[in-house]
Amino acid sequence: MNKLYTDHIATILQVKTWQVENCVELLEEGATVPFISRYRKERTGTLDEIQVAEIKHRTEKFTELEKRKESVLNSIDEQGKLTPELRRAIENEVDPQTVEDLYLPYRPKRRTRASVAREKGLEPLAVRILEMQCDRPEDEASRYVSKDVADAQEALSGARDIIAEMISDSQPVRSQLRDLYSRWGTVVSKIVKGKEEDDEAAKYLNYFDFSEKLDKIPSHRLLAVLRAVDQGYLSVKVEVSHDYALERIGRKVYGGRRRPSDSCRRQVDMACEDAFKRLLHPSIENETLAAAKEKADIEAIRVFGENLRELLLAPPVGQKRTLAIDPGFRTGCKVVCLDAQGTLLHNETIYPHPPVNEKIAAMKKVSDMVEAYKIEVIAIGNGTAGRETEAFIKKIALPEGVRVYSVSEDGASVYSASDTARAEFPQYDVTVRGAVSIGRRLMDPLAELVKIDPKSIGVGQYQHDVDQTLLKSRLDETVESCVNSVGVNLNTASSHLLSYVSGIGQALAQNIVDYRTENGPFTSRAQIKKVKRLGDKAFEQCAGFLRITGASNPLDDSAVHPERYALVEKMASDAAVSLEEFISSEEVRSKVSLERYVSDEVGMPTLNDIMAEISKRGRDPRGSIRVFEFSSEIHSIEDVREGMVLPGIVTNVTAFGAFVDIGIHENGLIHVSQMADTYVNDPSKVLKVHQQLQARVISVDLSRRRIGLSLKHLN
Repeated sequence: MNKLYTDHIATILQVKTWQVENCVELLEEGATVPFISRYRKERTGTLDEIQVAEIKHRTEKFTELEKRKESVLNSIDEQGKLTPELRRAIENEVDPQTVEDLYLPYRPKRRTRASVAREKGLEPLAVRILEMQCDRPEDEASRYVSKDVADAQEALSGARDIIAEMISDSQPVRSQLRDLYSRWGTVVSKIVKGKEEDDEAAKYLNYFDFSEKLDKIPSHRLLAVLRAVDQGYLSVKVEVSHDYALERIGRKVYGGRRRPSDSCRRQVDMACEDAFKRLLHPSIENETLAAAKEKADIEAIRVFGENLRELLLAPPVGQKRTLAIDPGFRTGCKVVCLDAQGTLLHNETIYPHPPVNEKIAAMKKVSDMVEAYKIEVIAIGNGTAGRETEAFIKKIALPEGVRVYSVSEDGASVYSASDTARAEFPQYDVTVRGAVSIGRRLMDPLAELVKIDPKSIGVGQYQHDVDQTLLKSRLDETVESCVNSVGVNLNTASSHLLSYVSGIGQALAQNIVDYRTENGPFTSRAQIKKVKRLGDKAFEQCAGFLRITGASNPLDDSAVHPERYALVEKMASDAAVSLEEFISSEEVRSKVSLERYVSDEVGMPTLNDIMAEISKRGRDPRGSIRVFEFSSEIHSIEDVREGMVLPGIVTNVTAFGAFVDIGIHENGLIHVSQMADTYVNDPSKVLKVHQQLQARVISVDLSRRRIGLSLKHLN
């Protein structure tokens, strides 16, 4: 990659240029972000996963910019207007917008007022006026009267049109105005005439007559305004000081030129006014809104990604025999029994709630299933009838040790109707598939949730309004990061889970599952090289993230990469113990002097990682799940009273606050101003999705079904 770009990236990320260059080389060689950040620390100077991902994104952007520059240079060159100075200016630019500004005077345009004036031969007049080369423009203009130009006034008007376009096409002028709009612009929204009484428009009531500084408006507020604009309820504009804008334009137009005559100045001032109102303001306003929208998109996607990460990395209950329930009133509760690997063993429907009310029969069925399938845990969906079903289950005399968990249903219906679910359970309907998904989410949230489009999981903010390509890219990266940070059991993982492992993808994931089906469980990491189309490069990228429980080589159940097995074996040999004893004995490992094993390829970062991974071999990094119980005092919003302190689970974190499930149909909202006794700028730094907490009720709005919560003064 061009050193211009690597230097720029290094400056932005505040790292060394060589770190960026080496990272880019690894990416170009086909290495993935998880692999680089985990296994190539010496080569990148211990860049973390966030830094590597950022280098990847910026590299892709600069690759696009380089292609655009080539196209721009070719276009200008074909016109015979490419000077050495212009070429250098374009080639040395790292800002895409500046490249477009430099190209603007040469970009083919539709027929404009300025092009019409040029056709009439008025460009020389415009240049003389703009360059202040005539003291009496009116006299000069009379020389351009012709069959196409009726009089001097028409000549001056055409000259001003040309000057206005020249000013509008000026890169310095546009840069000045862009800075003015971004720093001092105000977003103003108004209700569209005739929409005042529209019921749908009412949800945007706060924006019917709204204004806020562009550089202060929160991302969620801007996205709300823009959504209302798209739906036809609001109009939006960016306002700046007219006089200040003209002053900035004047600085660039008059700077360094000879002092003009008053009459010449009047002509240029009129052209500046026209350029601003007719050309510059509409263009810069659109650019500014687009840039603000992009910034808001990035912030919304960041919040979504952090929420998704917390959800995916929620602690699993593990491989336990599970009874899962998809609750319902009229249609009953769909019940499934799963073995410890998540295989469906049995399903049926019970009707413990109105209108059927077969409570006794339902209790007997559940008791029989728990006994017959040696159930260890019970998972209950938290949707409609979830709370009532949980209360019903807890009335049954369950065997000692059987735990009951409430499980989020978000996205379960999407999965149950998906091609993936149909392929897994072709003979069952959506209700059975949904119940299976609920049970498997309890056993391993990550393994199950990767089957669902992240946008359907319900932890985003304005996810349908942001850049969908960027959203998909960033969420896929989040899933990939989570999967690889946890590691994947090679012998139990689905093709969907395997597809997110570094270097694998969908095709190889299916090949791995097919090989496993035909040949039985893998006994070593090296064996995956026998999988069709899984070559040395793919093995290098994926091997460290795959786990084989009970393998003959204990390192196969760790995050130690196979390329470092010989190094660990040498450590064990030098310590005069077997590999198994070296791995299992902390006392033996504590006596190892790691400095002895530093080489050109392996430094202390990798050696420290190896020892850390060995010490936690086979241990799930996600921790242990905790049983949670909602307050028994409330069953509907009508039971909620101000001053109550209620247990809850965070379901979504946004830029303005966090939504909390308190065990009823309506979630409570902890506004950012109520999150702590001190000022909170970023809610995601205070609360996480799935976090359990106690919150005080500060408001209950029955008409709008809203509950306000606070964490202030609770600690």
